[in-house]
Amino acid sequence: MGAVSSRLPAFPWDRLEPYKATAAAHPDGIVDLSVGTPVDPVPELIRRALTDAADSPGYPTVWGTPALRAALTGWAASRLGAEGLAETNVLPVVGSKELVAWLPTQLGLTAGDKVGYPRLAYPTYEVGARLAGAEPVVYDDPTELDPTGLKLLWLNSPSNPTGRVLSADELRRTVAWAREHGVLLFSDECYLELGWEADPVSVLHPEICGGSYEGIVAVHSLSKRSNLAGYRAAFLAGDAAVLGELLQIRKHGGMMVAAPVQAATVAALGDTAHVTEQRERYARRRAALRAAFEGAGFRIEHSEASLYLWATRDEPCWDTVGELSKRGILVAPGDFYGTAGERFVRIAFTATDERVAAAVSRLAE
Repeated sequence: MGAVSSRLPAFPWDRLEPYKATAAAHPDGIVDLSVGTPVDPVPELIRRALTDAADSPGYPTVWGTPALRAALTGWAASRLGAEGLAETNVLPVVGSKELVAWLPTQLGLTAGDKVGYPRLAYPTYEVGARLAGAEPVVYDDPTELDPTGLKLLWLNSPSNPTGRVLSADELRRTVAWAREHGVLLFSDECYLELGWEADPVSVLHPEICGGSYEGIVAVHSLSKRSNLAGYRAAFLAGDAAVLGELLQIRKHGGMMVAAPVQAATVAALGDTAHVTEQRERYARRRAALRAAFEGAGFRIEHSEASLYLWATRDEPCWDTVGELSKRGILVAPGDFYGTAGERFVRIAFTATDERVAAAVSRLAE
C-alpha cells in the first residue's frame, strides 16, 4: 500500500504550516505570498460559457469538442506563432500539474530511464519521474546532460520559481540537441503570457522548431492568464504522434476535461481583453512588491517573467521565511525548488491589492 508513496519526497508545503500560523497571528492578518494561486474574479464571459454548458449529462470526450480543438489550434497559431497545426497536434488535459506528474508513467518510462529538468524547478517534474520509477536528473544546461537513457527532457520558460526566460538561441540549441539524441522534449510554457522584462517565445515557433513539431510538445495552462486554476483547464500542443499515443492512453484512463470547462476554455482563448486586464493588475502588484522588498534589503534575481519575484538577502531561506512571518508575510522557501535555492525565497504577487498594500506597509516598518 505504501510502495508508490515511498518513492516520493516529503510534501514540501507541509513544512510551511508553522510559519503560516505565525503570519496568521499578525493583528492585521496574513499576507500570503507563498502560493501563486489567482485571487481575482473569473471573467464574466468565461463564467457565462461555463454556466451555459452546465446541462451536460453525457460523458465528454478526452480529445475535446471540435470547437475546443479549433480554439486550441487557433490560439497556438495566433499567440505562439505555431504554423500548420492540425487537430492531431493538440490535446486538452485536466490541469497542467496532473500532466506533469503522470506524463512519465503514460509514456511508459520505468527503472533505467531518466527524466531531465532544471536544477531550480517546479517539484512535480521530480515527482513525475519517481512515480514512474524513473531516475530524475537535474541540469544547468540541458545539452550537457548524458543522453544515455534520457527519455524525457523538461524545459520551463518562463521559469517557476525564478522567472528566468530562455532566449531563442537557447531554445533552438536545446531542440536541436534533443532531436539529435532522440530525446522527447516537453516545454512547460504556462507563464508565457506573463513576460515583464522579456518576451518569452514558445518552442513551437518556427524560428525555434524549424517548422516541424517532431519530438517536441508545449504545455499551456489557463490557470494564470485567465484566473482558471479552479477549472483545471490546460492543454498540449506539438508532435502529433506523441499526442496520439497520449490520447489513446487517456481514453482508457478516463482523463476527460469536464464538458462545461471545455466550453469555458473556448471562451477564454477567444478573448484577449481579460488577459490584458489581468496583466495590468499583476504589473501593478509586481512593481509595488519589488520596490518594497528591495527597499527592505532584498536583491531580486531573474524575475523577468512569471508571477514571482526570486529574492534573497544572502541568508538561509528558512531564516528569511521566519523573519517575514513575524511581520505577517508568508513566502515560499527557495529550497522547495532544489538545493540551489536554499538562500532565496519565492514571492508571489497573486494577492489582492489590499493585501499587497499591507505587505508594502509592513516592509517599510
